[in-house]
Parts: sequence; C-alpha cells; structure tokens
Amino acid sequence: MNTEDIVVRNAAPEEFKAIGELMVDVYSKLEGFPNADEQPAYYKTLANIGELTFQPKTELLVAVNTGNKIVGAVVYFSDMKYYGSGGSATDEKNAAGFRLLAVDSNTRGRGIGRLLTVACIKKAKEDGLNQIIIHSTKAMQVAWKMYDKMGFKRSDDLDFYQGNLAVFGFRMDL
Repeated sequence: MNTEDIVVRNAAPEEFKAIGELMVDVYSKLEGFPNADEQPAYYKTLANIGELTFQPKTELLVAVNTGNKIVGAVVYFSDMKYYGSGGSATDEKNAAGFRLLAVDSNTRGRGIGRLLTVACIKKAKEDGLNQIIIHSTKAMQVAWKMYDKMGFKRSDDLDFYQGNLAVFGFRMDL
C-alpha cells in the first residue's frame, strides 16, 4: 500500500466505534505512555472519540484505504477553545489544532500520519487561520521528526502536565 491508495475524509458516525477502538489500541501500545488504569478519562475519550464531534468546530478525520478499511484518524479543531487540552492552548486565537492522531500499527511508516497532518494544515489554511497547534509526549517522539520536517516548532509556552505526564506543545505559522 502507498499513500496514493489512501483517502482522508470526515468520519461517518457509523465509523466512530471502530475509530475509538483503533485509538485505544494505538495509544495503549505506546512505550512509556500511561495505560488505561493510570489515565482512565483519557482512554474514555479515545474510546468515545466520535463524541468530540458533538462540539462546534470539531471534525474527526479518518484515513481509509481502497477497501474502506480505517488505517488512521485525527481530531481537527478550527477553534482552539474546543481543543480540550491542559495549559494555555485553548486561549490561542486565530489558531487551529489537532489532537489524538493515530495510525494503525499494520500501516505505520507509510506516510499516513503525514497525510492526516497535511489534511489538518489544509483545513486550517482554508479556515483562514494564522497557525496550527499540536501536542505530543515523549512516547510519541517518532512523530516529532515528521512534525519538525513539516515546519512545526517546539513551543514551550504550550507545555503542560496531564497528571504526571509531560505534554509538549508545537506550533506552525501558516
């Protein structure tokens, strides 16, 4: 499979459960990332990922292959007040954000995370926003290289702790 076989689109409500299962699977397998017992509210959010779309200016994007199999997903926010993170990110104006990016472990390393990121950047530009904000943890450092290559810069002012977990902010000017 190459990324030419992948379509990124808005998720349909009937896909929410499968996307939630993918999210829980991906995040629970990250080395060094808290498990469901340590962060139960976070895993509940992952499992019920579609519920985030009930708030304004929030979209669940899904990457599907030609067989319509879900191979990745991400949540895009065109207004940071709905972003739902700790720290100062929800106070950012004229900014978009994305969170909870996950790629099926069987398709990792094939550019799907980049496709989802590019889709969010494109939406932010179409929305006429000045910047896009993301957060990541040390357990997700493999993605940091991708974000850096795409033009994201570390932003210490966006960092926060989720319980004992350090969460690091990044932003890209559009």
